[in-house]
Amino acid sequence: MTGLNTAAIYVIQTLGSLYLLIVLLRFILQLVRADFYNPLSQFVVRATKPLLNPLRKIIPGLGGLDLASLVLAILVQLLLMIITLTLMGYGVGGYLLQLLIWSIIGITSLFLKVFFFALIVSVILSWVAPGSYNPGAQLVNQICEPMLMPFRRFLPNLGGLDISPIFAFIALKLLDMLVIGNLAAMTGMPQILSPFL
Repeated sequence: MTGLNTAAIYVIQTLGSLYLLIVLLRFILQLVRADFYNPLSQFVVRATKPLLNPLRKIIPGLGGLDLASLVLAILVQLLLMIITLTLMGYGVGGYLLQLLIWSIIGITSLFLKVFFFALIVSVILSWVAPGSYNPGAQLVNQICEPMLMPFRRFLPNLGGLDISPIFAFIALKLLDMLVIGNLAAMTGMPQILSPFL
């Protein structure tokens, strides 16, 4: 493998993963019923609109969920994996079903990471800017709230100290370690695709 291939893989993975994150955010924002008039939400909507609108004609929503954005995320992940493997010199013709499974595993991993890092940002914001009206802070809180509510139901009130993020961190990390890692190993995902996990 030449240095040019390595550089191409790096650029494609970086830019492709950034767009993949935006597409998955579109699904997550609709899943958590975030404010779509938020400027950051509007950016996500505009960035995904060109590829998402044609898909919406084929793939309808289901129960208020935007399945077209989820399918687009899987397709973008699949394309990134195919390009990466091709540039590495692997033949991908006979592995399309496996690549699809690896794409779904990669999307699930990214889904968990979005919530994990949103929780980190939310905890930091609760210390330095509680009750902030910043559009970014509001969006992060809207993403985190549905995940924290089940923990808050079972945890006792500790006089203003919210420990639910600790349990959410533990749950997300366990899912990542026990489910994502094992699925990737069981399906034989090559090491070169590990940046997608």
